[in-house]
Amino acid sequence: MTHAFLSTEWMDAARAIREKYADEVPDIPTVIKINLSVVDVPFDDDTVDAYFDTSSGSLQLELGELDEPDATITTDYETAQALFVEQDQAMAMQSFLEGKIKVQGDMMKMMAMQTAIPSNEFTDTIAAEIKAITA
Repeated sequence: MTHAFLSTEWMDAARAIREKYADEVPDIPTVIKINLSVVDVPFDDDTVDAYFDTSSGSLQLELGELDEPDATITTDYETAQALFVEQDQAMAMQSFLEGKIKVQGDMMKMMAMQTAIPSNEFTDTIAAEIKAITA
């Protein structure tokens, strides 16, 4: 079953996928706390606030916002989905240069997110399963 990216149902399904493989993925040694404000959302109230937090050693993506983030990223729904589900790094750079991605705060922490999260076959499986549940 597929769900709209960042909907409550999608968040629940994505969390379940990450939990299923939690013991198989490497710890994330870098603490990164980033708020994400996604605009032009085709559901809800047009804006969804979410956050990434690696302070537990694993990636947490949840709805809401952190009180003291390292940075806040604001982007539109289509760009956010391409970045975080499709993991299209070329599109990320192009969107940033075009002003579709705005960053407030520690730009280095935002950039560190690309390399700080270790990858293995299970992180690739998680990414593929999350992509498969995304409408």
